[in-house]
Amino acid sequence: MRHPLRALFATLALAALPVLAQDTYKIDPVHSEVSFKIRHTLAKVSGRFAKFSGEITVDNKDISKSSVNVTIDAASVNTDNEMRDAHLRKADFFDVAQFPTITFKSTSVKEVAKGKLEITGDFTMHGVTKRITFPITNAGTQAGGKPGSVVAGFIDGALTVNRSEYGIKYGLGMVGDEVAISLNVEASK
Repeated sequence: MRHPLRALFATLALAALPVLAQDTYKIDPVHSEVSFKIRHTLAKVSGRFAKFSGEITVDNKDISKSSVNVTIDAASVNTDNEMRDAHLRKADFFDVAQFPTITFKSTSVKEVAKGKLEITGDFTMHGVTKRITFPITNAGTQAGGKPGSVVAGFIDGALTVNRSEYGIKYGLGMVGDEVAISLNVEASK
């Protein structure tokens, strides 16, 4: 015979467990993009990073408790010009032998308008860390391509960094200092 208090204790134990208010998403690099534009003489050159990973934790009850953690493989830089890309990997620019990754770790997430976020955090490139803030749109969530899967979208992220502040000064004048970075992310729960 079942003990009548066993069911009561089991119910109380379940009720005492914390309700998870957070969802964690892994960035899907196949459906995401980290790209940039920089002035070269009078025109602008575009590029992107082909390899990156990261996690986005969304607190569904308090967005300010959300977080972002991203790692970019600096050697995966691609401007559709092999000779330029090889130069970008060398000590004049990214120096991927010494600084193989570019990272971002958030310190705060703030909703400034419905679906509009400002993410602040530590951005490390070329061995230098600076605190940056950038806007991005929370595009929401929906069912993914596989049964039971969920994806989240964070789009139209934009920020500008001065590469000289990160110790990348080669070619200043001919090559611009300001680098415009664009972020569009799809992530899977």
